[in-house]
Amino acid sequence: MLACADGLTNGEVAEELAVTRQTVGKWRSRFVADRLEGLSDEPRPGAPRKITDDLVERVVTTTLESTPRGATHWSSRGLAKKVGLSHMTVARIWSAFGLQPHRSEKFKLSPDPLLVEKVRDIVGLYLAPPSNALVLCLDEKTQIQALDRTQPLLPMLPGQAERRTHDYRRHGTISLFAALNTATGTVITSTRRRHRSKELRAFLDQIEAEVPPDLEVHLVMDNLSTHKAPTVKRWFAQHPRFHVHFTPTYGSWINQVERWFGLLEQRQIKRGSHRSVVELVRAINEFVTVSNENAQPFTWVKTADQILGSIARFAQRTMRAYS
Repeated sequence: MLACADGLTNGEVAEELAVTRQTVGKWRSRFVADRLEGLSDEPRPGAPRKITDDLVERVVTTTLESTPRGATHWSSRGLAKKVGLSHMTVARIWSAFGLQPHRSEKFKLSPDPLLVEKVRDIVGLYLAPPSNALVLCLDEKTQIQALDRTQPLLPMLPGQAERRTHDYRRHGTISLFAALNTATGTVITSTRRRHRSKELRAFLDQIEAEVPPDLEVHLVMDNLSTHKAPTVKRWFAQHPRFHVHFTPTYGSWINQVERWFGLLEQRQIKRGSHRSVVELVRAINEFVTVSNENAQPFTWVKTADQILGSIARFAQRTMRAYS
């Protein structure tokens, strides 16, 4: 209508707005007849709405505020039977309101009284590491099992996924000590039969030998009792160039080596088949070699304020849910 008011013809308006001349003529005629009211959409034909707002509200509130008898959550068919709708209607209402009763996620809020200080300390190391220093994220992946499937693995074929038996035979376990260099993405590792402060101290000796003596070393570690054992404390006292930064309680997610452990689990351990601990160690060492040859550091993008803000918002939502 504004283009027509500028004196353009129907054909010129249609070409400018990429519509047909009939469309321009229809709306021009409606404006001439009814002015601005003619530009409103007219009622469309079809069956009247059957699902009322009250019924939609009942579906949502029932989903959120109750559970079915003998179950922990509603299914679309179970709720449909209760409210007298089809299960597809219930599913559409759930989709419109973002409800997914079949899904469940885990969470754990850290009760550490020094949560804010520890998050700022560790994130500061990641985003602005000190000069003439090395930042290492140290942790252990314990009880890695050497598992062998009870029947041979069936390899992947066109149209068929790789298949393996669900059951397995155990052939022992090992613990993997790892220290991730946040600047380069390389790792220092050691496999041990047991996981004690004695083994941790031996791994610290290995780090001491491999890191150039002119560098300060900042270690990011969790609150495992092994990390705070007297023999480990004495070791740190004897090596003043090592500075320990503990993660918040239940806050191992802030330790970057956990992401590297996830890659190890996903790419080597989870689908591997090992007839002995020796085979498992050989497979892990091969993964470490390839990882170091193609090392890339993890890019930390969240600032401490963003992380703490996210934790605060989640805590507030959790409090409202229980209030």
